[in-house]
Amino acid sequence: MRILLALSLLILLASCKGNVTTSKNTKVNLDSLVQLYPDSVPLLVTYGRQLLDDYQLADALNYGAKAFRLDSNNIEARFIYASALVNRPQRSQADIDVSQKHLKYIIQKQPGNKEAFLNLATTYTLQGDFQKSFGFINEALKIDKKYRDAYVMKGMNYHALGDMKLAKSSFETAVQQDPKFFIGYLQLGWLYTETEEYKYALEYFKTAVELEPTSTDALYGVAKSQQELGLYPEALASYRQLIQTDTSYHLALFNQGYIKQFYQNELDSAVYFYKSAIEIQPDFVNGWHNLGLTYAMQGRKNMAYKAYKKALEYNPDFELTQKEIMKLK
Repeated sequence: MRILLALSLLILLASCKGNVTTSKNTKVNLDSLVQLYPDSVPLLVTYGRQLLDDYQLADALNYGAKAFRLDSNNIEARFIYASALVNRPQRSQADIDVSQKHLKYIIQKQPGNKEAFLNLATTYTLQGDFQKSFGFINEALKIDKKYRDAYVMKGMNYHALGDMKLAKSSFETAVQQDPKFFIGYLQLGWLYTETEEYKYALEYFKTAVELEPTSTDALYGVAKSQQELGLYPEALASYRQLIQTDTSYHLALFNQGYIKQFYQNELDSAVYFYKSAIEIQPDFVNGWHNLGLTYAMQGRKNMAYKAYKKALEYNPDFELTQKEIMKLK
């Protein structure tokens, strides 16, 4: 779990930076203007910045790089180029090094640029140098002590280092700076889930749902937290809400089956939900395995064997199914 959350670092930070989403019409107008005036640095910079804020990093990188080639003295062009370079998912070590060099130049020219300090911190995090990363985060906070994204970065660093207490504290400070910070509440829910403190996780996920009622991540967090707390009727209701929001969310069906099977002894219902989950995700090994378990509990050994065989078809090394299928022989 820690690895997954750490890998979400740049996606999370990019989401943080997109505080104001550019309207579609504005983008269309800027795109048209850039087509008419392809060498206009001010237009390239303006469009590139909007794309960067909206996490359209590939396009932001293209426009930032072009603006920088046309005018290497333009700090904003350099910033767009460096930021898009380091935040894009397919970045290389060379990209990180180049971005770091440009960001160091920017903070020399603009010592009050908190975003440049934070992106520079990101480069050091990606290099595993957390001491320097924290140093540049703190420089950003000297410029703006209420800088939400700096606390987010601190939280991600602490999480990568395994300090869950300080990771939670940093994200809690972030949401204090911005009470409508959806991704912050979502991340806090994940952190408390990781430490199996489901009561707190549930509250943060609920807040996330209040902010974005159709977020499947937040809705799943609420349902799974309720399930872990033994609030099964509430969890089932939340999973139903989730599947209404996204009919392809197979885990919402699977977990309803799990509750029906292990906590409410409604095996026919469990079979229904597992089969529904498998219809959506045919290679879902856990779905086939639990379907087999349910059939076995019903005494339907032939059906159980077929379900187990399906699980092993998709994952021949799945030990749980290997053990269960031996019991049928």
